[in-house]
Amino acid sequence: FEIDLENQTPIAQRSELDRWILSLLQNLIAEVDEAYNTYEPTKAARAIQNFVDEHLSNWYIRLSRRRFWKGEMTEDKKAAYETLFTCLMTISQIMSPVAPFFADWLYIRLTEANPDVHTAKSVHLTIWNEVDETLIDYDLNERMELAQNISSMVLSLRKKMGINVRQPLAKVLIPVLDDNFQIKVELVKDLILSETNIKTIDFIKDTAGFIKKKVRPNFKALGAKVGKDMKLVTEVINNITQEELAQFEKEGTILIPDTSYSILLSDVEIIAEDIPGWQVTNLGNLTVALDVTITNELKQEGLSRELINRVQNLRKELNFEVTDRITISLQQDNLIAPAVLANKDYICAEVLANDISFSNELINANKIVIEDVELQILIAKQ
Repeated sequence: FEIDLENQTPIAQRSELDRWILSLLQNLIAEVDEAYNTYEPTKAARAIQNFVDEHLSNWYIRLSRRRFWKGEMTEDKKAAYETLFTCLMTISQIMSPVAPFFADWLYIRLTEANPDVHTAKSVHLTIWNEVDETLIDYDLNERMELAQNISSMVLSLRKKMGINVRQPLAKVLIPVLDDNFQIKVELVKDLILSETNIKTIDFIKDTAGFIKKKVRPNFKALGAKVGKDMKLVTEVINNITQEELAQFEKEGTILIPDTSYSILLSDVEIIAEDIPGWQVTNLGNLTVALDVTITNELKQEGLSRELINRVQNLRKELNFEVTDRITISLQQDNLIAPAVLANKDYICAEVLANDISFSNELINANKIVIEDVELQILIAKQ
């Protein structure tokens, strides 16, 4: 992909995902610059590593895969490539003091196909990056952080229960801290649902009758703050009511009666109790409750997604082109057949299949395993 400096997609016209990663990139430049100026190269390296691992690779690139995979060069695909190029070029420059050889290798790979972007022959001869304050969007950063945290919490609950991400679940309940919090989550709701394979998010304002929580003192954090009054403070914390805890989570602080101590959320550990049919977890003042009940309809959709996964893997093994249309012949089975019939149109659309049929006499078929059931399957180009 060649970057046309004179014809780049304006930042304001790029997707929210593009604007978010570019906003975080400016924060990274500032953080790394400060670290170098205070002679803390390890801090700079860790900040770069965290950005690449947690945000660029695990979030931006993964969520942009379908944009990169599009056959035609649409404006959206072009913007995705331009955004990724900017991130990688910037990383090559700001990492050069701590990883000089790899930074130069990356810079050369990027500029080989785009010689007009930088005329310098080495990353070490380029002008140092300056923070572009106009690209920083604090509200967008906060919304995306919420999306990442909520998604991570839901996925951790799935892992705890041994529920595969391909298995759809009905809903997540999120207690509302305030109206502004709900608005921010609503703006990234579709992203969260897509990442976690959940049907819907419900917001609840009064958690006292549904989600029960316990508060435990964080003795390590409280030690330096309350000293000899630890016993008094611990007793107050242990006796906080559900209503007081809800207010504590909302305001972020609580006063210990008859003392001058102000306790913060970081001074305690909040533990949500599980509810029958639900799994609950919290991160600071953020709580999610996941409905882990799998109805027959959800189960069938999950089996369909497993079949889609197996078919896609077979397409790769058989060296089919991405655009090749196929037909699928599947061994008759009492578990899989109802799921396929109930979701046939969805399966066909995902794997580019013109038809799915069932037969117990398949010749030269492949074998797949779904839910410990071994099936024969035959896919053919059309």
